[in-house]
Amino acid sequence: MSARDTMKRNKTAIQTALSGDYRLILNKVQENNLITTREYNNLKSINKQDVEGHVVELVDKIMNKGEDTCEAFLDLLQTDEVQATYPELRNIHLNDTMLLPTPVQVSSVHSDLLPQESKRRKMDDLYQLNSKPVGLCVIINNESFMDGTLRSGTDKDAQSLAEVFSWLGFRVLMVKDQTKDQMDRVLACFASLSDLAQLQEFGAQEWSGSRFTDPQQDVKHGDAFICCVLTHGRKGVVLGTDLNPLPIKQITTMFKATEQSALSGKPKVFLIQACQGSQKQHGVFVHDLEADEPLSSFIPEDADLLVAVATVEDHAAFRHKVEGSWFVQTVCEQLKERCPRGEDVTTILHHVNYGVGLREASTQHGAGKQIPEVRFTLRKRLVLSPHHE
Repeated sequence: MSARDTMKRNKTAIQTALSGDYRLILNKVQENNLITTREYNNLKSINKQDVEGHVVELVDKIMNKGEDTCEAFLDLLQTDEVQATYPELRNIHLNDTMLLPTPVQVSSVHSDLLPQESKRRKMDDLYQLNSKPVGLCVIINNESFMDGTLRSGTDKDAQSLAEVFSWLGFRVLMVKDQTKDQMDRVLACFASLSDLAQLQEFGAQEWSGSRFTDPQQDVKHGDAFICCVLTHGRKGVVLGTDLNPLPIKQITTMFKATEQSALSGKPKVFLIQACQGSQKQHGVFVHDLEADEPLSSFIPEDADLLVAVATVEDHAAFRHKVEGSWFVQTVCEQLKERCPRGEDVTTILHHVNYGVGLREASTQHGAGKQIPEVRFTLRKRLVLSPHHE
């Protein structure tokens, strides 16, 4: 049973239990980022004559946010701290496996379902990341261009990415200041790992925990692959230091599933920090909106990809000369905050979009905005976890 169905089945009991102190549960869901600050303020100030009315609004809000938020809410309700305040929650079965309905006629298939089987099915929904290291994280970091321009702040982005992905168990390698042809060749090299001698030609360096140094070991693929491209760009392309364009689609095509590829069936994530045009986005004021929620042996060759670009087509992406880019810094912040909670990458990128969208590039509110664009063909949830040496 889904988390949302669990909430729906026990909605009245949950609302009754939480009505003892609606302010505490409202604060808890905000602390756990299950609702936004605006939603928190709206819920706190709604005109309800009875306490239960506030709780009803809160539970409905959580249920309308989708499966991941419902699951996180149920996890919160089962914590010792919350149940100490709301002891009636202990009498409500909030665990999926305890809420399987008993059919009138039980078939042998359903009667044989065990908690282990339910757990196995849940694991099948995840990409299995068992290799050590988890995989490779490759950073292409273009700072100095042949026209004499510098992308100041890009080294801060590269360092932040190296720190967070090494913390998540990846081996991080970086190549710097690559022309269009060099980017093409280095990515082809990492896609196939067929000619590792080329890595020395590209000047590849490896993150050692505090700085980039020469690689000390052979490079091998693991159970996932991360590619971060930090450079200038135009619509649909990223630029080499020679200002020649490399299509983003050409980059991802190198990592298509093939019978020979070590990454077939494994998740491949591309984070692109590059402008996609010169237009500046403007903000518009909107009121809160509510909406109702409305097995094969082969996989598609374009499956298991995720591409997150710093901005939408035709628009610029902002980068601070010292603190780094809005997009990369927000990605790193959200990964550090949410990976320990077990949130999957696509969910985390929703929070990245929200965080970047809040930023202002001008003293005049709404005059300079940015929103990243995420597209993916992932078949499962990708959950990255911190690895401690």
